[in-house]
Amino acid sequence: VCLTGGACGPLARRLDAGDTAGARASRERLRAIFGRSSCYVEVQRHLDREQERVLQGLVGLARAMRVPLVAANQPLHARPEGRQLADVFTCIREKTDLDHAGRRLAVNSERALRGGEVMAQRFGDLPDALAATGELALRLGFTLKDLGYRFPGFPLPPGQTPLAHLRELALRGVRTRYGAGPLAARARRQIAHELDVIGRLDLAGYFLIVWDLVEYCRANDILVQGRGSAANSAVCYALGITAVDPVGMELLFERFLSEARGEWPDIDLDLPSGTRREAVIQHVYRRYGRHGAGMTANVITYRGRSAAREVARALGLPRDLQDSLAGLVSAWGYQDPDELLTKHLAEAGVDPRQPRIRAFAALWTRIQDLPRHLGQHSGGMVIAAGRLDDVVPLEPATMPGRTVIQWDKDDCAGLGIIKVDLLGLGMMSVLQDTLAFVRETGAEVDLARLPPDDPAVYRSLQEADTIGVFQVESRAQMATLPRVRPERFYDLVVQVAIIRPGPIVGDMVHPYIRRRRGREPVTYPHPCLEPILRRTLGVPLFQEQLLRMAMAAAGFSAVEAEELRRAFGFKRSERRMGEVEAKLRAGMARQGIGGRAAEEIVHAITSFALYGFPECVVGETRVIDADTGRWVAIEDVVRGRARIEHTLACDADMKLRKRRVLGATSSGRRMVYRVRTALGREIVATAEHPLLTMDGWRALAGLRIGDHIAAADSDLCWDRVAAIEPVGERETFDLSIEGDHNFLANDLVVHNSHASSFALIAYASAYLKVHHPAAFCAALLNNQPMGFYHPATIVKDAQRHGQRVLPVDVTRSEWLCTLESVEGAGYAVRLGLRYVRGLRENAARAIVSARAARQFASVQDLAFRAGLARDELETLAAIGALAPLGATRRASLWAAAVPPPGPLFEEPGAPDGEPSPLREMTPVERLVADYEGTGVTLGRHPMALRRAALARRRVLSARELAAAAHGTPVRVAGSVIVRQRPGTAKGFVFLTLEDETGIANVIVTPP
Repeated sequence: VCLTGGACGPLARRLDAGDTAGARASRERLRAIFGRSSCYVEVQRHLDREQERVLQGLVGLARAMRVPLVAANQPLHARPEGRQLADVFTCIREKTDLDHAGRRLAVNSERALRGGEVMAQRFGDLPDALAATGELALRLGFTLKDLGYRFPGFPLPPGQTPLAHLRELALRGVRTRYGAGPLAARARRQIAHELDVIGRLDLAGYFLIVWDLVEYCRANDILVQGRGSAANSAVCYALGITAVDPVGMELLFERFLSEARGEWPDIDLDLPSGTRREAVIQHVYRRYGRHGAGMTANVITYRGRSAAREVARALGLPRDLQDSLAGLVSAWGYQDPDELLTKHLAEAGVDPRQPRIRAFAALWTRIQDLPRHLGQHSGGMVIAAGRLDDVVPLEPATMPGRTVIQWDKDDCAGLGIIKVDLLGLGMMSVLQDTLAFVRETGAEVDLARLPPDDPAVYRSLQEADTIGVFQVESRAQMATLPRVRPERFYDLVVQVAIIRPGPIVGDMVHPYIRRRRGREPVTYPHPCLEPILRRTLGVPLFQEQLLRMAMAAAGFSAVEAEELRRAFGFKRSERRMGEVEAKLRAGMARQGIGGRAAEEIVHAITSFALYGFPECVVGETRVIDADTGRWVAIEDVVRGRARIEHTLACDADMKLRKRRVLGATSSGRRMVYRVRTALGREIVATAEHPLLTMDGWRALAGLRIGDHIAAADSDLCWDRVAAIEPVGERETFDLSIEGDHNFLANDLVVHNSHASSFALIAYASAYLKVHHPAAFCAALLNNQPMGFYHPATIVKDAQRHGQRVLPVDVTRSEWLCTLESVEGAGYAVRLGLRYVRGLRENAARAIVSARAARQFASVQDLAFRAGLARDELETLAAIGALAPLGATRRASLWAAAVPPPGPLFEEPGAPDGEPSPLREMTPVERLVADYEGTGVTLGRHPMALRRAALARRRVLSARELAAAAHGTPVRVAGSVIVRQRPGTAKGFVFLTLEDETGIANVIVTPP
């Protein structure tokens, strides 16, 4: 079916230009392509006089040619009031402002969605056009449920089916992985079960294709490891896709794949960042074709300062005012527009009564989180049989050699399109580079065969000696490691799982730590749960355990247990939760479990489902409507008296973010408590309701007077608990918030397969740091930026461990850091030229190339042959990189200031000119020059220069602080290497200080 289009269609354009013959010719061409009965002349009415004139011409043309009319609309915005924002989008797209956009702007607000009644009134004089609209609406019914997507076939050996080939590979892997060990029989039974499910779901080809990608990586010396719920699969482990033994770890396959879930499996592959990962992506394109594979998209939205600039520019505000407004908005957040205007704009000296300023405030708020453009997903790839553009829209990516589909990962999942995630992980690059350096030294390390119980590795973990170690280098990890004191791999799995970059679920973590330290007895809700909870000392830390608890205590099948988890997940409904909880209680009753034990089990399982904010609060609790800035009572939302589509949640970076509200439900009458804070805030909620504390999420029942909890100002701040009192039984309510960006969901310990995969990488990085420190340090420096710490901290940490680090040297340094053999002292790390600030990469490589021909005779010889700019030469001189050419830093600076001779007068090997009259740098000047030129210093730590003065003031070093008794008042000082300010100036500030002896963590309390 073809419609001829509105004002921009070929017929309307020609009629508007007076070219009736051209319009007829266009109509004939379309009729020849689509047929007389399937080509409609489209007419629109937007109450525009010029459009009406063209419409009459279109009607006359259709009547004369005896072709059908169809009444249509051209909606550019959903509601009439959307015209203002549509005009702003037009100005942004056309790079103009409202005063100069002219006819490019909408004539009126009529290009909104119109209902049938309005359309019937508009086209009452053209009943045949209206009838055609209704007819086409019926004919063109379309659903995205079946797009004809098919996963590509895998090339098989002759006479084999995909499932038979997968079974053969899996059983071969079982022999390799388990041999004749005690787990071999269990592993074979588990694989038989998994293959049965895979076969019924017709997914054998998918597993073979992922296995093929892993085999490509191994054949090309590219580290690869699967993670996520795929680590729950024994088939994935046998195929070598994952490195975690799910049989030995007692992981539940149904968390990864089951017939009841109705979802495709999700296998994430971690790869080294950069060129190695790109090689794998290009392998996929080569294997399946440029039109057979594509990266999924990310929807980039309008946000914050950039949105403020674009809106202000569209409104024609002066450039200096654009800058001022952009500087203001980061502190606004989502607030009541009137408060925003009076409080922030007026304080900034901007007149809030000015019409364009009011328009700016309203439009900036409305444009937040609306789509701006498409970007590439970090690693999601879709592969199809045949041409992918038969199923999804494609476009070439800005990055050469890539194709992007115009849908994001959630679109693909919802439409049944399988995605493989090829994720770049910086630590994988570090591990790969470390192994290469180790081979240079003549040694070999096989990450698959590391000793799992190396005492030196666990000693370093227990001492929180983890700068640069994957997943356990944050200040929170360093604070917890000496308390958990991991002694074996499973301890490390727990350690990785319980501390995330954001907050932790403290109500479960703290009992675990107390029990591990012997300060609390290990107990179990019921004896049948001891085998499940023994390894975590009676405290459920992983969702795997919760599912198995339901299976053991209530007789659930694995599929039923997964149903339970999903029923209490972020898309839960009150009715569904009630049904599943009743089923859980009935199952426990059949097993003879009741009373307190049953309540503890129900509480443990349901507490893992705290995915929304707020959870079980009273009706007058207010939540913010992030689209309007209004505060809304949660009961009004549940009762239908108010509507809210988005509210705010706390992201992993401790920032308030706009998130979609999935549902609002009544949670019944429950006992509630009132929490009041020192600054006058209060909330009334159930004892289970989690609040964000400085130690992570903690249930209200676990709070104490004096604890600090997170509150919202313009961002997050910390407020002290002043009172907690019982209120009695009240009706309670709940919001369900968008799942994988919800601040509770992000930081909940969801399942330990993910943690196990990361724990393997954490152990490998700790092992390499302990046993191959030079190689690990060089690799870590070559892959910056990554992790928590600046290269200067990495270098000082290496030096404190006795590792020698050599300075940048134009006669020895490569572009990247390298290893150099030091007689009698093993290997040293040589800093690479990439660390010289302002030095172009091509200039650095020219230095390496020129010295390969012959060594440099002088500073001028270097400058001439490498083609260095004067500022580059001066930086090299200031940091001492020219010292091997026979001059001090100041002498090198003096030589660098002399203009190089032209090529006619160049004397190869000529020494530099007259000696420098400048005095040599002092230690402090050298230190400053090092930091300015490279960001690191290999000399004394800045704090060492002040140690004597600090000692007179009884300031402890980091080493002395570690030995100080708990509760002792102390003074500390150091260079700030990490600064975290979770809230505003009223909130706490978390500092990590470094001195010449180590690092110390400091909490700065608000005044």
